[in-house]
Amino acid sequence: MTLQSRRRPIEILLVEDNPGDARLTREAFADASVSNNLSVVGDGEQAMAFLRREGDYAGAPRPDLILLDLNLPRKSGREVLEDVKTDPRLLSIPIVVMTTSEAEGDIVNSYYHHANAYVTKPVDLDRFIDVVSKIEGFWLTVAKLPPE
Repeated sequence: MTLQSRRRPIEILLVEDNPGDARLTREAFADASVSNNLSVVGDGEQAMAFLRREGDYAGAPRPDLILLDLNLPRKSGREVLEDVKTDPRLLSIPIVVMTTSEAEGDIVNSYYHHANAYVTKPVDLDRFIDVVSKIEGFWLTVAKLPPE
């Protein structure tokens, strides 16, 4: 029995308002060699409800990893990052900011608020899938994720 077959699937929360990017990310993770469950929410308010297990998300699993877009409706990814990293119950969850922004201010601000990585989403389809695969490769097979 391999180590992977003994472990529970990795829970990933994707916070992404672009349905195309969400679909591509879902497909890339579906092809992953590591068993995972990918939940997707479309805005920052839904993300916080999911993480706090409120309302429709009362039975939501605690994510082992969050993939967070910065440019979200209702509550920005910047606000979600700050909220998560200042909540003692959530702050240990690694957050990979995955966004189209290459602005130095966004990069600096994300790390200032304790993002674990900052990745710029490529516009090219093949490169996008390659980037998601590399995120999957590192966070799901190389890095050790904290227990709940």
